[in-house]
Amino acid sequence: MKPNFPPFSPPRRTLMGPGPSDVHPSVLHTQSKPTLGHLDPLFIGMMDELKVLLQYAFQTRNEMTLAISAPGSAGMEACFVNLVEPGEKVIVCRNGVFGERMRQNVERIGAIPVVVDNEWGQPVDPNALEDALRAHPDARFVAFVHAETSTGARSDAQTLCALAHRYDCITVVDSVTGLGGIELRVDDWGIDAIYSGTQKCLSCVPGLSPLSFSEAAVAKLKARKTPVQSWFLDQTLVMGYWGSGAKRSYHHTAPVNTLYALHEALRLLVDEGLEASWARHAHMHQLLHHGLTELGIEFVVAEPWRLPQLNAVHIPPGIDDAAVRSRLLNDYNLEIGAGLGALAGKAWRIGLMGYGARRENVALALSALRDVLR
Repeated sequence: MKPNFPPFSPPRRTLMGPGPSDVHPSVLHTQSKPTLGHLDPLFIGMMDELKVLLQYAFQTRNEMTLAISAPGSAGMEACFVNLVEPGEKVIVCRNGVFGERMRQNVERIGAIPVVVDNEWGQPVDPNALEDALRAHPDARFVAFVHAETSTGARSDAQTLCALAHRYDCITVVDSVTGLGGIELRVDDWGIDAIYSGTQKCLSCVPGLSPLSFSEAAVAKLKARKTPVQSWFLDQTLVMGYWGSGAKRSYHHTAPVNTLYALHEALRLLVDEGLEASWARHAHMHQLLHHGLTELGIEFVVAEPWRLPQLNAVHIPPGIDDAAVRSRLLNDYNLEIGAGLGALAGKAWRIGLMGYGARRENVALALSALRDVLR
């Protein structure tokens, strides 16, 4: 018997979790345009524009700036497998789930992770990092999360990178939740390798990971003594496809329509202006903060280090975590996120990302929570 299913018709949710975020209607429309071949000259021209748009979003002139054909977790792996070789020492700053994933990447390569632990909900402590750098003068890398999605904490990337460079280390930075939502200046801050995701503050569809390597990172890649352990993520091969000029070498079939969507999402970011986007996220956070405070809901992260686009809040005593989120989803078509790791069952994560960082979303979240908690 052959299966017989109706066409899939998802409801229109309001996505206010840790990602994916609401996608701008024009991004969805652009993704539906006719598919071109991944070596079509017109598509290659769009890829060239996409590199320039990504350089603007990252605030960098790095030539090796592109979008990995996979989500942010693949961007993370691409940074580590391309730059780190077996036996090399990497200082990993861990203050949440995604710092721990960095450590696991280092370990799987056969490199040596030196973990600098920080309390969940706290930023990475520069003093603790410097202690580790002094204790391990043979360290080659410093890795940390700029915007920790599991806790809603922002770390001082500029200070941490300056410290790493003082001890001749290359920096690897996770800004999956940061790009487009808070200040990020790759060149000015001395970030050597950075990766992000399309489904957060860029308000694009999931499935791509923006990435950028500095000249120092590229030099380290070219000086490798061992082959990159992943064929698909080997940037020396990928750059043959993303490199300059009309002639490109085939590496893989790019997700053509998803790259259309990213082009449109970044074009919208340029239209708004990067600093205006940062300011909008901050303003919407203040509106949400005011309303949640009135409901007696407290934040996990202290104000100076709080991410405006990822609001981790303590679940009030006596409240059933799963029941609240289920009612929000079923009664209001509103999604908020559960806690991860040490915060599982203890916190909610409320996203205000990209197109989702607007007044009507804040109003919906506050009125729905007020009703459900009542």
